[in-house]
Amino acid sequence: FLVSRRHRHPGAFLLLFLTLVLPGSAQIVAGDRRLGRTALRITFLVWAAVIAVAVLAMTNRILLVNIFTNSWASFLIMALLAGLAVGWALLFLNTFRIIRPPLLQRNMRPAVAGSMVLLMAITSGSLGYGAWLLNVSRQTFDNIFASGPAFDPVDGRYNFLLLGGDAGADRTGLRPDSMSVFSVDADTGQIVTFGLPRNFQNAQFTEDSPLWQAFPEGYNCGDECILNSLYPVVTEQYPDLYPESEDPGAEAMMDAAGGILGLEIQSYVIVDMEGFSSLIDAMGGVKIDVGGWVPITAAEIPGTNRHYPPDGWIAPGVQTMDGYTALWYARSREFVTDYHRIARQQCVQQAMVAQLDPATLLTRFQAIASAGEQVVHTDIPQDQLGSFVDLALKSKNHDVQRMTIGPPDFGTAADNFVTYPDFDLIHSRVQEMLAETDAAAQQTAEQPAPAPVEDGAIGQSDAA
Repeated sequence: FLVSRRHRHPGAFLLLFLTLVLPGSAQIVAGDRRLGRTALRITFLVWAAVIAVAVLAMTNRILLVNIFTNSWASFLIMALLAGLAVGWALLFLNTFRIIRPPLLQRNMRPAVAGSMVLLMAITSGSLGYGAWLLNVSRQTFDNIFASGPAFDPVDGRYNFLLLGGDAGADRTGLRPDSMSVFSVDADTGQIVTFGLPRNFQNAQFTEDSPLWQAFPEGYNCGDECILNSLYPVVTEQYPDLYPESEDPGAEAMMDAAGGILGLEIQSYVIVDMEGFSSLIDAMGGVKIDVGGWVPITAAEIPGTNRHYPPDGWIAPGVQTMDGYTALWYARSREFVTDYHRIARQQCVQQAMVAQLDPATLLTRFQAIASAGEQVVHTDIPQDQLGSFVDLALKSKNHDVQRMTIGPPDFGTAADNFVTYPDFDLIHSRVQEMLAETDAAAQQTAEQPAPAPVEDGAIGQSDAA
């Protein structure tokens, strides 16, 4: 290849560069040509696959996501990436043999060897890391999401119920203290959230709901029948109403939320509030503008419904909260009403979405995936991920709109709206808000996307 030791090292670096940019070409030039031709064929096939993925990403993003999240397809892609990683590493080793390091000048041997190791780490290491990410995501998706076909939007929207579950040792069964319905426009990705107070009473059910058999007049037994008690009641007393469901309580909450809002709720997501802190920690914390002082509630005084003095306080101002602090910020209701807590929960939700960027996902993927498996439970089919990821990307162009079915959007705390709700008013206001946000989203879609917030901080005023 080159006869002079002094001039041999440029050729060595050239061969390594050829193996980097066109695997197999170094073997064609100075080594085993049969191996080189095989490697070049594989290289061209990989390039063709990359081009196909790029075209698919621009033309059918939903199909692309469905391919990568499908259990068998992702396993095949993972195996191919692992095979390519090994093959590329072997090509570099073969190129290093062709270079014949003993023939290089002594002071150049470490540089050539170090360059080869670095290039192997960049190429084979990246492919291996990609295969590992796919393997982790496969396990996570299989553990979190349900099987079954994807569902279609209803009246142009996907509606799902988000429950913040609290199944602590001092509670009877799971009580979803945080309840929100997310309604997402299937075309624009515009999100509208409806906060449901835990103490909402007289929830109604449609005639096609299994709960109509047990509560034809609604869930109206007084203070014992507040909304968040429906989950354990159905789970323990009426599971036979949902014989095919793995979670009758969640199905009942979907029916209740749908009757309250006048919407068809298609799926649910339950977030374990006790495990919620581990997800925040896995993200590296979440930045929030706290607003006023928020107490960290102490234990309840035995025999009363009062608590000991707070164990601590969350101070006002912008701060990055760890999981423990964010959990108490979201759930604390001492000295304030449930509606303040709903606003804080919405604040945390928006902050998490804003700050869960690709860089955070890549650098903390395993921790986030592991926490997600223990925190999230849902009946959303895995085949639905493609459409939902596509909508999530579109939603970045729109501000999330919010309404609370109670103060401040419906009356005041003194009006007792959540005890004696006007369902005709709720249904009409819900439809009005959806119509208004749809019109605004269509206008926004025709304009350039807004610049992203630099620090991702979400303030208390944003959640109100």
